[in-house]
Amino acid sequence: MTNWKKKRFERYVFEFLIAIELIMSFTFLGYIHVPPISITIAYIPIVIIGCIFGPWQAGIAGLIFGLGSLYKASACYVQPADMVFSPFQSSNPMGSILLSVGTRILFGLIVGGLFWLVKKRAHRRIWNGVIAFLAPKLQALLVFGAMGFFFPDLGYTVASALQIVKSDVMIAVICCVCMEVCDVIYRCERVGKLQEAMNQSKENLYWSSKIWGGITGIVIFVISIAAVSTIYSSDRVRYLLKEHGINVTDVIYADLVHLQIQFLIVMLALNFILILIILMVYRYMKYREYLGEMDPLTDVMGRRMFLHHCEMIQTGSRKDGPEKGWFLFLDVDWFKKINDTLGHMVGDKTLQMVAQNLEHTFGKYGAVGRVGGDEFAVMIEKKMTRAQLEERLMQFEKAVSAILTEEKVSCSIGVYHFTFPQEIKHLLRETDNALYAAKERGRACFVVHEE
Repeated sequence: MTNWKKKRFERYVFEFLIAIELIMSFTFLGYIHVPPISITIAYIPIVIIGCIFGPWQAGIAGLIFGLGSLYKASACYVQPADMVFSPFQSSNPMGSILLSVGTRILFGLIVGGLFWLVKKRAHRRIWNGVIAFLAPKLQALLVFGAMGFFFPDLGYTVASALQIVKSDVMIAVICCVCMEVCDVIYRCERVGKLQEAMNQSKENLYWSSKIWGGITGIVIFVISIAAVSTIYSSDRVRYLLKEHGINVTDVIYADLVHLQIQFLIVMLALNFILILIILMVYRYMKYREYLGEMDPLTDVMGRRMFLHHCEMIQTGSRKDGPEKGWFLFLDVDWFKKINDTLGHMVGDKTLQMVAQNLEHTFGKYGAVGRVGGDEFAVMIEKKMTRAQLEERLMQFEKAVSAILTEEKVSCSIGVYHFTFPQEIKHLLRETDNALYAAKERGRACFVVHEE
């Protein structure tokens, strides 16, 4: 569950499929009316979710499907055999809840569990196809079995689900094809790149939290307008029918409101899908912007991104952080000599290894950036004593000295101990002074200036 919270892309796809489940559950897309009962295909998103994600996600989708069935069956205009799915219409309310909701949750858990069992087996795609092909019959067995148990007077039993007609084969094929197509799309290379963009390991510095405020405002506005429109439309229909001489009883009016709410849920689901798409596009574009600001050679922050990060840290709240921080500025000693004598390939390798060692040494304590040709900077934002800092600096110098066999690599490092907040120009100036002091001492060392 913890890992699931970090998987933004997976959550977006799951929420998208849940919205599709809502739309299918509340529209003709999920039902085929064959008197005296309705045949449903609204379980297809559950099968897809079970294949892509797993049992508990499919169980949640089953819950949504079940609640949709219960709500739709609560109207007075439904067919008599469908009324048993509503606790408000049947003689066995608990049986109706278990029939409409319980069987669908169980269906999701079973299907998701079967997909999970064959996940690492050979010929996984074939096994997935078999499970998806048999899923409609499994759903029918659970529903008809529950109907036979809780409502035996209707005459439906498990044997009713075992009867196979041409439409059953057609529905099974549709379910199988839908699952296979969605699985192939979800696991294709392009979607994989989008997934990587959504789930980047580092927090995107250019992601604006203000978008959540905007989206929240849009959601509240849409729901409010939709709710008002639902009430208004129901009243207008009632008035219209009365004008045409049709007596609209309270029961008929209740059904009108019931139907309007059903339309409202579908519209909200469509709006939710639109918001999800906007979020995904926004996050992807911000991630592209983020990548454009990363240093392509060393894979650490570029100058502009690093300084932007430092400004964000300075202006942000530090209630949970230390009062003081460390700012490091360093360059590679005699880097031009390495480039000229050993070649640019070796020079690039040297910069890459210096960046890697900086990230390894200080990455979990703050931010690392390449701010010039052979110049790097580090902002340490978490609590660290001077003794701990000096120990890590010595470890870093030892690590970089072994980067090349042909030449000993070293770095001159300037360190400034400062109090939050501090202007970036001031930090750069003071740390630059410490760096020059380190060079005057003969390089391959660090100098610490206190505030």
